[in-house]
Amino acid sequence: MFGIFRIPSAAVGFFFSSWLTMIFWGIIAPDVGVQTISYKKAMVVTIALWLIMAPLASAIAQRPPWVSFGMWRGRRSRGPHPQDGSEGPTVIEGETR
Repeated sequence: MFGIFRIPSAAVGFFFSSWLTMIFWGIIAPDVGVQTISYKKAMVVTIALWLIMAPLASAIAQRPPWVSFGMWRGRRSRGPHPQDGSEGPTVIEGETR
């Protein structure tokens, strides 16, 4: 229902992020020894960062809540099975208990 408001808020966020990028680049540039950038270049940097970060944020947001990073290494926390509440097998370092 409120999806229509996401596009304008994303646009406002983009322009604000570009402005912050320009400001912080201007603060850091003299210390690093590089030139400051214009607002247009800050927009390019911001869109590049958004294109890199958006798929990462989407992948993290779509991850089921019971999946932890430890499961991907073959470890699973003890506790009820996420779907039916029953105790499932516990896998620790390749062993099934």
